[in-house]
Amino acid sequence: MSELTLTITPAGVQSIYDDAHRDIYDQLGAASIRRASHVEPNAQGDWEADLSPVGGPTLGPFVKRADALAAEVAWLNEHHL
Repeated sequence: MSELTLTITPAGVQSIYDDAHRDIYDQLGAASIRRASHVEPNAQGDWEADLSPVGGPTLGPFVKRADALAAEVAWLNEHHL
């Protein structure tokens, strides 16, 4: 199971969603889930993480999708949560 980080703000609890923690989210009550980025292949077949939904940059390109996802999570942990 991956690590779960919860950030508590006056507006509520924030975290990066992970299916592995679904039971914990259910215990927290009603949730509002929104997309933080789009991880998609570019025209060259490499992967990019577009963080514009949260006012962030586009990260990449990455050869592997997993690397784009890891960069997305790292950026969100550093800048958004």
